[in-house]
Amino acid sequence: MSRLSQFFSKKKPINPEDLSLIESVLDAYRSDAFPYGVLALANELAGEQQKDKLLIAIELPFFAGDELTSIAHSLSDELGKSVEFTTSNHIEPVRKHDIAGVKNIIAIASGKGGVGKSTTTVNIARALQKQGARVGILDADIYGPSIPTMLGCQDDKPSSVDGKTMIPIDADGIYSMSIGYLVPDSDAAVWRGPMASTAFSQLLNETHWPELDYLLIDMPPGTGDIQLTLSQKVPVAGAVIVTTPQDIALADAQKGIAMFDKVKVPVLGVVENMSYHICENCGHHSHLFGLDGGKDIAEINQVDLLGQLPLNIQVRQEADLGESLFNSESASDICDQYRKIARNIASKTFHLLDMRSPATPNIEMLD
Repeated sequence: MSRLSQFFSKKKPINPEDLSLIESVLDAYRSDAFPYGVLALANELAGEQQKDKLLIAIELPFFAGDELTSIAHSLSDELGKSVEFTTSNHIEPVRKHDIAGVKNIIAIASGKGGVGKSTTTVNIARALQKQGARVGILDADIYGPSIPTMLGCQDDKPSSVDGKTMIPIDADGIYSMSIGYLVPDSDAAVWRGPMASTAFSQLLNETHWPELDYLLIDMPPGTGDIQLTLSQKVPVAGAVIVTTPQDIALADAQKGIAMFDKVKVPVLGVVENMSYHICENCGHHSHLFGLDGGKDIAEINQVDLLGQLPLNIQVRQEADLGESLFNSESASDICDQYRKIARNIASKTFHLLDMRSPATPNIEMLD
């Protein structure tokens, strides 16, 4: 029996031929975000024939609306009629913790500074938000907090309703907390390690987070004692390593992967930033820092390459101005790449760590 037809008792059903094609496409579709296809992940699936289109309602365990839009376009071409997906998402925590309101905590880390980790964190957060996720950012870089500037909130100060917890800063729906909202950068930069660790713990635990699907932790660069302590204190579901293709950055990225292995935090994958430069005049790709270094280190460590991002002047300009790249360049290739990376992170969090994942082994008790 068709998985869709059972929902048609009160709707105008899609004709059987169209229905069969839709289901076969969803079942056979494969991508980085859907390694088992779409149909295997659909918690709820319903469809109806409307006057000028076929409407498919689907519930998924992670955010991938943009990819479903692409599938709908392909189906529309094949069927010769408009197909539209309406998606809802049922996100579950993949690790138990005591941070109220937060479902999944993802660490964004780098083995060294200067690889664009904070910029990548902000744009991943925005890409997740554009696909419907509720997202927050915790700036763990106590010595060099940059998230307030990148979100355009450097002059904002957190408030408190009860005198015990702080209300995070709302930047167009992305909620953030940073030491940069509380003290001048010059003061934070001279703190000793224990002071920095204590401050970070307070930022995490004494912030009144709203309901969030994902809280991204912008980790401080490096793999020293502070980074190790933070990794152990925070109930992180998984980690993402940001690197450039340069050999010296790759060596430090390897240390970052080893650090998370040490504290038993799964590495969801590697983002290779500054992979290439595109000439504005001829479109030639120049690999200024090396070729496929992030891909190589991902393969060595048997983790996924989540994406490769180019050097892009708009990314730098929007970060400096505290403006969203997705407002001015939403249809651009660079925004598509951030959306892909965001989908891959959400997908890997589910597929690797969620008990509902098709990758989770079934355990059968034998008599």
